[in-house]
Amino acid sequence: MNSKELFAKAQTLMPGGVNSPLRACKYVNAEPVFIENAKGAYLYDVEGRKYIDYVFSWGPQILGHQDPAVSEAAHKAIDQGSSYGAPCFGEVALAEAINKIVPSMDMMRMVSSGTEATMSALRLARGYTGRDKFVKFIGNYHGHADAFLAAAGSAAAVVPGTPGVPEAVTSHTLLAQYNDLEAVKALFKESGDEIACVIVEPVAGNMGLVKPKDGFLQGLRDLCTEYGAVLIFDEVITGFRVARGGAQERFGITPDLTTLGKIIGGGFPVGCFGGKREIMEHMAPVGGVFQAGTLSGNPVAMAAGVAALNRLSECDYDALEARTTAFTEELASIISGKGKPVHLVQVGSAFTMYFSDKPVTNMIESGECDGEAYATYWQQMIAQGIYLAPAGFECAFTSFAHTDEDFEKTLDAARKVEF
Repeated sequence: MNSKELFAKAQTLMPGGVNSPLRACKYVNAEPVFIENAKGAYLYDVEGRKYIDYVFSWGPQILGHQDPAVSEAAHKAIDQGSSYGAPCFGEVALAEAINKIVPSMDMMRMVSSGTEATMSALRLARGYTGRDKFVKFIGNYHGHADAFLAAAGSAAAVVPGTPGVPEAVTSHTLLAQYNDLEAVKALFKESGDEIACVIVEPVAGNMGLVKPKDGFLQGLRDLCTEYGAVLIFDEVITGFRVARGGAQERFGITPDLTTLGKIIGGGFPVGCFGGKREIMEHMAPVGGVFQAGTLSGNPVAMAAGVAALNRLSECDYDALEARTTAFTEELASIISGKGKPVHLVQVGSAFTMYFSDKPVTNMIESGECDGEAYATYWQQMIAQGIYLAPAGFECAFTSFAHTDEDFEKTLDAARKVEF
């Protein structure tokens, strides 16, 4: 079956024919291609077409698909069993590897997804402080747990309201615009003794890529310290991506808790949350905050994760960032040269090319960008074998597997785009 036939069949079996909304490609006025396999920097669809990938499972495959060391570790682990529901060596080894790279994570708990990590970190912050309210930023996406679906980013940004989420669940969610430190100060001034935590994407990655303004992250750190609230960095996207040690290494800000996602498992379904020992020891069975999961610490994901982090310890992040900068600046120049205003944002090996003539610093400004122009760009790029995120409010990613030839082919494709 080809992609069109598979999508038609899928729509009879799954809502919208997909298992995650963005995959339906509605925001680029298209239908999805169905992927059969991936290797290195490339995806191959069910019809055998090859694509240069800039999505990489939404970020975690920074080593490229089927990295030999990661694949070997996963195959070896699965030969010993796919799931134990019991402690295993791999979870200790992976926790130790994470702690060496992200020293703010004194202790941690493995889970199965980024959503599990963020929802558990929020529960822990509430349990630790004895407070209910928390601050999140409009357009930041922390997974699909109910409390986070107030003014969320990613595909949730275009869902009207939050159907299925009782108003009472989000009544403790306090909202501010990303990069608006004064708004956060006002929230703390009004409700500081009721705020358990501030959760933030230190570099926003679900309204496109948005950099924190100078002083924004430090300001959040200072407010949380002053009011006894927990600062949570959601590094599901930025962890091991914008720097080896994540955004907290890049910007020199230490959060109280950190959440990580699939990148720590070499792309396998895994997540993790962790931080200060005094906070983490409130987790059961040591403390009273409950969290559990049969697949937490899954041996295959743990083995793949150890291999991935070992490989990343050998990789030259500075060189990848420099190559990405040269590539994205030329890409933006090509598109702007066609008369389309472009605002490029890049941090490390993540980037967004906004179709806008002004900087984007928050969700409002992201929403003002030219979505139709992005759809036109996307349609013509994928037709030439360039696989980009099927929405302008998602990031693009480069990897250690991309070659200069891949970048040049992508630039050649962009030169052929017509608006």
